[in-house]
Amino acid sequence: MNAQNIITVGKLSISNDLPFTLFGGMNVLESRELALEVASAYKEITDRLAIPFVFKASFDKANRSSVSSFRGPGLEKGCEILAEIKETFDVPVISDIHEPFQAKSAAEVVDVLQLPAFLCRQTDLVVAMAETGRPINVKKAQFLAAHEMGHIVRKFEEAGNKQILLCERGSSFGYNNLVVDPLNFGIMKRTGCPVVFDVTHSLQIPGGRSDSAGGRRQAVFELMLAGMSQRIGGLFLESHPNPAEAKCDGPCALPLDKLELFLAQAKAMDDLVKNLPEIEVE
Repeated sequence: MNAQNIITVGKLSISNDLPFTLFGGMNVLESRELALEVASAYKEITDRLAIPFVFKASFDKANRSSVSSFRGPGLEKGCEILAEIKETFDVPVISDIHEPFQAKSAAEVVDVLQLPAFLCRQTDLVVAMAETGRPINVKKAQFLAAHEMGHIVRKFEEAGNKQILLCERGSSFGYNNLVVDPLNFGIMKRTGCPVVFDVTHSLQIPGGRSDSAGGRRQAVFELMLAGMSQRIGGLFLESHPNPAEAKCDGPCALPLDKLELFLAQAKAMDDLVKNLPEIEVE
């Protein structure tokens, strides 16, 4: 296996060879009050379990199925909420952007910028994000093979940014279905980049409902354990106090009252595999 890069986010060091970092929170910023509630729960539990933690929430979801779907508070108000969470709980924050003009403003608050899966090949967006100097979490598009992520890594490097994380979130398998191929983790790790597993979005059923994606959150524990068995650098997770009422991707969200049990099992699996001898087969 190639040497594994270490990405620094605030006080955190992220690498496939280190204990995993949690990128956890909620899908979209539904309200300031809910965001603070969710962030408080994550912070309390990750402190208790000694799990490195970056809070995640989106200020805008620009790729919803319906034009009438809730998108979030927008760049300015969303960054205000993220800045408050960052200061209140002393945690780094991550959020996705969809257009090049958002990159510079978001980077004034957001510690890790996220490149959405559907947009990961958009060169102008890649360059704008790279120029901020912030670490970038690149979601692997559902239509790309894992080895094609190397092209995107090189695009960022040529734009002057080598602080790249690669995120697995499932691959299209026929219509309205995603699958996670465990081989993808090893392929992406060969780039040296920390690999993050987006377990909740991998549970999506694209187009599964009349005006939004469906999901299979009942399988979230099983899928998480499968992903964490692959010696990866991070886990990406969205949780909600009442997934049935969530304004985006509720069918995939982990119920917030299951969060501690979920993370305890994730940590146990991560500790187990990273204490096993790594055996390479030619």
